[in-house]
Order: sequence, then structure tokens, then C-alpha cells
Amino acid sequence: QVQLVESGGGLVQAGGSLRLSCAASGLTFSRYTMGWFRQAPGKEREFVATVTWSGASTSYSDSVRDRFTISRDNAKNTVYLQMNSLKPEDTAVYYCRAGLPGAKSGYWGQGTQVTVSS
Repeated sequence: QVQLVESGGGLVQAGGSLRLSCAASGLTFSRYTMGWFRQAPGKEREFVATVTWSGASTSYSDSVRDRFTISRDNAKNTVYLQMNSLKPEDTAVYYCRAGLPGAKSGYWGQGTQVTVSS
């Protein structure tokens, strides 16, 4: 079965950096668009970033553009989210998602907690 396992979350001070990883198994990774989403307490899950199957195209939410970088390694079936200049408002559970281009449904990981202290 498909599994997406996030790692790399933790507690960091404002201005610091973290690198999240999401290791995928049970699917043909290179066919999937990969994305990161986040959900803060009391808020809806929101889009953070996405990368196409080849890694050639990426997109970001306005709130993280120029601070976060999404990348992937198809040989390792892994997608990354490099997060720099972290702010307290980045505090959330971060989820990895895999979806085929054009499909509405997809697969989700279990999430990893990121906490940014002021």
C-alpha cells in the first residue's frame, strides 16, 4: 500500500531553519506531483508548495515564497521542504501529499509538527 512518511519537524527559534523530508513507498514516485500542506491549530489545512514529477516546475503560497524551497529526488522516492527564516506563524503540522496530475484525490502522510518560538 502507499505510504508517505514525513520527518524533520521540531522546535526552532524564529529566524531558524528546518528541512522536512517525505519518503514515499508503494507508488511509482516519479509519476506523482508532490506537495506540502500545513494545518495550524484551529485553522484549515492550507497549501504550502508543490513540485511536478520531474522537479522542473514548482509553486508556492505567497506566505512562504522566497523562504521555503521544495525539491525532490526521484531516485530516493523523497520530497523535501527546506524552510528558512521561519516565523512563529509557520507553526503547524506539515503534511506531504502525492497526486497524479489532474486527479482530485491523492495520498497523505501522517504529518510532522513544526513549532517556531518567538
